[in-house]
Amino acid sequence: PDSLSSNVNGPTTAMLPGSLSAVASLLLRCRSVGVLSGAGASVAAGIPDFRSPTGMYATLPVDQLTCTERQHALIRADPTCVVERGMFGANQFTYLEVRRPFILGTHESKWKATAAHLLFERLHALGKLRRLYTQNIDGLDLQTQIPREKIVCVHGTLGQASCETCGSEADYGRFAEQVRANIKDIYNVDPSAPSESSHVACSACGRPTVKPSTVLFGSQLPEEFFKRVEEDIPALDLLLIVGTFLVVSPSNRVAALARCTRVVINNEPVGRELGLSYGLSHVSYVELVAGGEGGSP
Repeated sequence: PDSLSSNVNGPTTAMLPGSLSAVASLLLRCRSVGVLSGAGASVAAGIPDFRSPTGMYATLPVDQLTCTERQHALIRADPTCVVERGMFGANQFTYLEVRRPFILGTHESKWKATAAHLLFERLHALGKLRRLYTQNIDGLDLQTQIPREKIVCVHGTLGQASCETCGSEADYGRFAEQVRANIKDIYNVDPSAPSESSHVACSACGRPTVKPSTVLFGSQLPEEFFKRVEEDIPALDLLLIVGTFLVVSPSNRVAALARCTRVVINNEPVGRELGLSYGLSHVSYVELVAGGEGGSP
């Protein structure tokens, strides 16, 4: 929709929170809360984030990937290439090798919902949660008691698998076992993994393009995302932005479009290029630090 390209600053409010306890007080006063969450909401579960200095992209063992010299060079220059549509079409191994531990861990229910997910669940129990827009693909939001219709998995989920070529859904248990048997371990944590990768073929079309049902960079987001944004933005009186760098478009536009108070709960301020101006009365920032609460800069 055209509205997703606009940049709207929200209205003023009498008081903004500068601590987590103040955020809690604000939440109790609000009636319609939206949440935009990112990888930071799941880090406490043991899942690495993507863009921090210790995240997946920064620590990616590029030399271990099964790909051509040119593809190696592209990935070194921009590690996000491993989850890009064109790269997957040319070479399925890079994506599956990077995602191998996450696919197997998801199948084994290795990770559990964090305090952040339980906060979102509590907002639903209090009748305040309008919608949870999760940019995460780990499926932890789906472990909560939040109804599925209130959760928009913006970038899909690792908990399901399908073929990028024909769209056929794959049995996830069988897919996970094929990944375990066919895809090598570039992180050197599974001694039972094969030394070389071989294809995981679609049972419907035979193409080696079965993968978790996640949205690759360069692919269209689910239509549900655009529909819900149009419905939800006018109804919100508070938007919580939790654990995200706000760099992936168009999901980051939710933060810019919101006409309500926006509270960023993160390790650092984000979204200035989207129009979030800290220190003004419609945007607040609460820093998460070890052992306590931070304040607004």
